[in-house]
Amino acid sequence: MTETATLPGLETVDPPTPEGERKRWIERGPQKRLMLFSGSSNRELAERIAETLGVELGEVRLKTFANGETYCRYEDSIRGADVFIVQSGNAPVNDHLVELLIMIQAAKLASAKRITAVVPWFPYSRQDKKSAPREPITAKLVADALEVAGVDRVVAMDLHAGQIQGFFNVPVDHMTALQLFAQYYRDKGLQGEGIVAVSPDPGRAKMARRFGQMLDGDLAILNKTRPEHDKAAVTEVIGDVRGKVAIMSDDMIVTGGTLIAGAEALLGAGALEVYACATHGLFPGDAFEKLATSKITQVTVTNTVPVDPIKRPEKIDVLPVTTLLAETIMNVFADDSVSAIFAGENQLF
Repeated sequence: MTETATLPGLETVDPPTPEGERKRWIERGPQKRLMLFSGSSNRELAERIAETLGVELGEVRLKTFANGETYCRYEDSIRGADVFIVQSGNAPVNDHLVELLIMIQAAKLASAKRITAVVPWFPYSRQDKKSAPREPITAKLVADALEVAGVDRVVAMDLHAGQIQGFFNVPVDHMTALQLFAQYYRDKGLQGEGIVAVSPDPGRAKMARRFGQMLDGDLAILNKTRPEHDKAAVTEVIGDVRGKVAIMSDDMIVTGGTLIAGAEALLGAGALEVYACATHGLFPGDAFEKLATSKITQVTVTNTVPVDPIKRPEKIDVLPVTTLLAETIMNVFADDSVSAIFAGENQLF
């Protein structure tokens, strides 16, 4: 009897007989891996997060070609991994943004299971609406770019406006440093009836009201105008600040013009002292010098963006948000609640 040769790959293979009833899926057991990577915007923060989580930062090769283009390559396999990329939007903003987009796409093409962009300070967040004809809504453009690159989730802290969360079609986990600031001032004894929480503009009044409640204090609102970009003028103080210590809270400090103008208006209205806090301290140009010579008693920011320890004046203090970010990353990885970290107080808009 002559046997007919069969080409490789076309052999008839008898299917194995399963023991018990067949299912509609195959289980391989838990295979989740958390891998943390850092862009070049704030590597120190990423290293502190990795230390808190008990992991090492993943190796990623980032370099700039002679023509200015960015190159990215993950040195380890990230196939099937839960990848978290830490990249803030500090200067140079455009370079760091493009680097983040490239890192996301590289992770997508390397078959990462889920990609989460941890963007403590979301770039272009102040351009969240059209304030004049023929202007862009750049925060929406950045959101679209992140999604096109392949991001599955975004983690941000103290966004400039709540509607930015709605610019995304992927989940956005919003964190806040408000409780951190409140505990900081309570530890300094700044709480009670002699304290007034100040909103720098009517748009942040809700957040300032909650901040005042955390400090058992009152609320005041500054009415300001912007004659030009990065310039602010306070026209009036709404609320009683006479004989009280005022604490202004904001999402970011850029040139410090808003804080300086607000402090002068508050002191003119009878406030005893003025403190200021903001989650993101950018301090471009001569911002350090202007704040150092201002009438503000102390300015407190976090390390969401790097603050130069050499140029930073003594009246500017920096609080770490490492633990908050690490806990949020771990809860996202474990599919646990993020709002539980903040007792449900992370949506303050």
